[in-house]
Amino acid sequence: MRLATLKALVAAIEEGSLRGAARRTNASQPALSKMIRELELELAVPLLVRTSRGVLPTAQGRVLYEHAVKVARELSTATDTIQQLGGHMVGQLHVAAVPFAVMLLIPETVRTFGQAFPDIRLRISEELYIAQLQRLRAGEVDLMIGGIPDNLSRGEFTIERLTHTSMVPTARKGSPWLQARTMADLLAAKWVYTGPDAESGYARQWYEANGLPAPRVGAVVNSTLALLSLAAMSDCVALMPLQIALHPLVQEHLGVIPVLEQGLPLEVGAIVRSGSAMTPVIRHFISHLHRAAHQLDRAVEDTTVSPASR
Repeated sequence: MRLATLKALVAAIEEGSLRGAARRTNASQPALSKMIRELELELAVPLLVRTSRGVLPTAQGRVLYEHAVKVARELSTATDTIQQLGGHMVGQLHVAAVPFAVMLLIPETVRTFGQAFPDIRLRISEELYIAQLQRLRAGEVDLMIGGIPDNLSRGEFTIERLTHTSMVPTARKGSPWLQARTMADLLAAKWVYTGPDAESGYARQWYEANGLPAPRVGAVVNSTLALLSLAAMSDCVALMPLQIALHPLVQEHLGVIPVLEQGLPLEVGAIVRSGSAMTPVIRHFISHLHRAAHQLDRAVEDTTVSPASR
């Protein structure tokens, strides 16, 4: 089984046609079709279904495709790592980050890291925690930045703690909910939950940690834009990191509700798979993350939030 043949199959499945795959691999269509036929003969199973609109993978083709993508990714990583160990900092780095990191850590990290290593191609994906973990396990991202849950397997992952935050309740400017003084006062409000469902939302965790029932669900979202939009333009209440709530762009539209209870504490860290190689590029990127986190912590320490402003 040759790597070129596997690449032909991957291209055919991703392009959805043999013609598109031939263009992508710089091969003639007959040559590409022959490679895939040879692969089917070698495995004694059909890998593609030909239709009038193109090609689709069979169940066997999908399995081989998923493994072929991993092989290609691992080979590319190995090639890049070998060059990096020789001092030639090239390659790419795919980082998945939660909204907190995207807004407050990634910009400064990308600035300083990009200056130091201009030949490294960065890809940043905003992901919620559950989606991040799945992609990290599958090897689809090299590094994730997000909250560190208590139940995270230390044997499966390596964790670099970066900073911490407090998740605080917010509401739009002018909202009557800004007059609330306790968590119990907000039980009647509709809340914006972040996550795959209401069962795993931070709002539920916060209330249950304080011995209270989970607040009402107004909406469940999976992006920062949706969270900010609903919180700023509706009567919903939303829990978000204090540093984001105090960001100048956010403060124009949202206020922190000054409840007596402490916000939900959350540690934020960089997480990589324990079984994967800690490449020089990942090590350098984490170093720049630490620098950005230190600047963020100093900025927060210098910021005094009075009850009136909250």
